[in-house]
Amino acid sequence: MTGEMLSGTMDELDLIERHILMLNATKENQPVGIIRLSELTGIPKHKVRYSLRLLERDGLIVATPDGAMVTDGYDAFMKDISERLVTVVDRVNEIRERIAEDTHADTDGNK
Repeated sequence: MTGEMLSGTMDELDLIERHILMLNATKENQPVGIIRLSELTGIPKHKVRYSLRLLERDGLIVATPDGAMVTDGYDAFMKDISERLVTVVDRVNEIRERIAEDTHADTDGNK
């Protein structure tokens, strides 16, 4: 049950992680192509291609004849995603605390 409830969340986190990995690898090796990114990251070419397509759509990379390059929006995006992930972590911790309180309350009530 728990796995099903969180499967979409975990899939989203995996995708975010892959996009960030693609951005970092692109920045460090630009201009860089799909095959090279796949080799550098160990991610299959079709997933690299998908990530690059989404990152290009969002204006974070640009395709050039020599390969992908990050845009000027890279730094602002990385700062924003970092801040948003802190918010996510805080929210997850709040939920965990609520669960712990509920579990503790149930344990006390059953004594």
